[in-house]
Amino acid sequence: IADGQRELIESYSVKKRHFIGNTSMDACLSFIMVNHGRVKPNDVVYDPFVGTGGLLISSAHFGAYVCGTDIDYNTIHGLGKASRKNQKWRGPDENIRANLRQYGLEKYYLDALVADSSRPIWRKGMLFDAIITDPPYGIREATRKTGSQKETVKSVERSTENQIFVSSNYHLSDIFFDLLKFAAEHLVMGGRLVYWLPVYRPEYTEEIIPRHPCLKLISNCEQMLSSHTSRRLITMEKVKEFKDQDENSYLLDGQCMPYRGHNSFREKYFSGVTKRIAKEEKDNQK
Repeated sequence: IADGQRELIESYSVKKRHFIGNTSMDACLSFIMVNHGRVKPNDVVYDPFVGTGGLLISSAHFGAYVCGTDIDYNTIHGLGKASRKNQKWRGPDENIRANLRQYGLEKYYLDALVADSSRPIWRKGMLFDAIITDPPYGIREATRKTGSQKETVKSVERSTENQIFVSSNYHLSDIFFDLLKFAAEHLVMGGRLVYWLPVYRPEYTEEIIPRHPCLKLISNCEQMLSSHTSRRLITMEKVKEFKDQDENSYLLDGQCMPYRGHNSFREKYFSGVTKRIAKEEKDNQK
């Protein structure tokens, strides 16, 4: 009936990729996410947690122009320790642009910037046809945002000229509600937001899925991580033009509170690992 594209999983395999990190998205899931986002030629696709750019590669394969931001300076610039086995430091040409060049897609690369997704840097208006991303969960990558000593050390008065930017915790609930607010404001009408939402399965209900009045939930798919944790692939579509009154309206409708219980996802994730190890040790002693 038609030719499949299963060969893309092998040809875009992370194992063969020039620049990878600890959490680079594998090719199969990357293409699934891009398909959910309905990415097409000449779209502009944005990833606010770009990492090593795996999702940009999949989007560029379908002819979209791609860009991203990340708070990690070393990752954006390809500096520091390598993630590959038997390789201590990253090479001089390990970066996102080199990955796109490897697949003949460099012409679709707009740029990647060092930026904090909790602090807006973009001009107002509809800029992106799709936002496709995998935010950090606090397991292998820390959830961080920028702050200042003026914000974090209340007991010491400092002038604005002497602010020192430091890293502070970025709670999971805040990450996702900031992401939805950004998508509502900057997606074109009909544009899609595709992202992964980590959940603790014993506490999961559909009510915890973050909502926004400008975004319609299209699909919600589960990928198991362990017996007690999983992540949901959430696809949303912009159906309403963003107005200033929509910026925080979703905070008032009761939809924002349920997911706050999942700020402890890291502790819950590792509690299961700790219990399993303890059980195995106990069984071995018998």
